Amino acid sequence: MTGADPTVIRCDQFIPHPPAAVWRALTEPDPHARWWAAGDVRPVVGHRFTLDMGSWGDQQCEVLAVEPGRLLRYSFAPGSLDSTITWRLEAERTGTRLFLEHAGFDLDSPLGRAAYEGMGRGWPGALRRVDHALVEVAGR
Repeated sequence: MTGADPTVIRCDQFIPHPPAAVWRALTEPDPHARWWAAGDVRPVVGHRFTLDMGSWGDQQCEVLAVEPGRLLRYSFAPGSLDSTITWRLEAERTGTRLFLEHAGFDLDSPLGRAAYEGMGRGWPGALRRVDHALVEVAGR
């Protein structure tokens, strides 16, 4: 889950769907809400959106980088967590390897530490839900 930098969460998941489908799960509101959080996510640099994080409240985001079908990076919770989420997709066998890097946690801050610990535990499960969300979307 984590790499050498103690302020960065890293994890990956094999998803048995082609990269184009996984890209939709990251960049379209309906599938995104099914596996993680509701929000008007779009793969457009400069696009600002809000994610409904339940008990963590609404979190503001802004798209920082897009390589269609390959990479999506956005700021997450500026002004409180000031972190950055990067998604990277690689074709692998009959599906996609989805890589996540959630960086910028201030571990000296109680909020930063709590978010790092909570998201560190939560991200692997969220990535496992991408497959289920894609099956649900395809079945409707």
